[in-house]
Amino acid sequence: MSGSVKSNVFGTSGTITAAAGGLKWEAVVTASTVTVESNRGYFINTTSNACTITLPASPGVGDQIIFLDYARTWDTNAITIDSNGNDFQNQSDVYTVDYDTEGQGINIVFSGATNGWIPNSDVANALTPVAPPTQKAIFYGGSVAVSNLVNSNGVVASDIDAVGSGREGGAGATYGGDKGIIFGGALNSNDNAVGITNLINNSGVVGNDVSIASGVRTAADVAGSSYGGDKAIAYGGYGNGNNAMYNLITNVGVVGANANGTPTGRNGTAGSKFGSTGQAIFAYGTANINISFHVTNVGVPGSNRTGVGTARKYIACASFGGDRCVFAFGSNDNALAVSNKVSNTGVVASDTGAVGTARFTPAGVGYGGDKGIIFGGKFANGNVGDQTNLVSNSGVVAADITAVGTARRGPIAAGFSFSA
Repeated sequence: MSGSVKSNVFGTSGTITAAAGGLKWEAVVTASTVTVESNRGYFINTTSNACTITLPASPGVGDQIIFLDYARTWDTNAITIDSNGNDFQNQSDVYTVDYDTEGQGINIVFSGATNGWIPNSDVANALTPVAPPTQKAIFYGGSVAVSNLVNSNGVVASDIDAVGSGREGGAGATYGGDKGIIFGGALNSNDNAVGITNLINNSGVVGNDVSIASGVRTAADVAGSSYGGDKAIAYGGYGNGNNAMYNLITNVGVVGANANGTPTGRNGTAGSKFGSTGQAIFAYGTANINISFHVTNVGVPGSNRTGVGTARKYIACASFGGDRCVFAFGSNDNALAVSNKVSNTGVVASDTGAVGTARFTPAGVGYGGDKGIIFGGKFANGNVGDQTNLVSNSGVVAADITAVGTARRGPIAAGFSFSA
């Protein structure tokens, strides 16, 4: 029966009805993994454990598979569908497809190579394919013209000569889910803000300098964050335009025109994504403030929020846990070693004494899907650092690790790659 879809598979009552010569129903599945065949129906019992379902590697157009929540427990233990090299709803199989609604029934049909498997019926609140978390990171520039890749285990690689104008104090952010962008910064030789961007592909290769478009400002000591799942924002800084300006960056890396934000303008701030709906948060900055604000999942900066923790500037922010972040280090005219966690609802916590050398102008970024790393900075004595501090998936900032790479102040960080 390969290639045919029988009529009335889902009757008007919402129950599965038999069709002559239709799908063959298999025994109840209780295992944590199962590889399924086309033109079969499966009762998936997740009472004791979640279940990962691997679809056929070489389905034909019109092939059909049905899954049913046998014990009404998918809300407790979800199923995850591995599309086994084929697309699912026009998303590649690096995306995660979960269904976690009690009593759910799923009827999928293979449409061909372009869009892959398509649900013929599922409940309205089923999860659509979700991009996997960013796995790797890059530190670019600083007071030296080099970059360093960070693998999915948090190991910093040796120096690579920077492509383009190595600079410090620019915004770094992830866009498109698995690529990065460097925006603005100051050239080491004259400390002037520049109007340059560099795109970073999903293998961590930095592209050449691209001059900003008309209507986009030059900026230094600017901060960046992803938002909305696949877009980015650059906020604050100094240069041509007030330091409450921001620029939205599309999911293909195009920088939008200047816009004015409502929060208190600042430079020397930092930002990160948080939560499950694609929001971002920026906090701290000049002149030694602790005020924060949120950015909505459509890129609109919100109003000031009451400050929490030590007011300071030139800080780092790194994501952790998949939906939270931590602000760390900075200066209130003295180098500091404090951190402040941010919850998955964007609430900034009070100070925690950071483990690590007090410093300012470091950079922070997420890696490995749920952890973070902070690198570089400047000490109170004027020297610059080459140490890193790993951030656990619960937001604990670890002790200094001497990095493989040149010491520097003001590096720029961005995440990239869906692959570990």
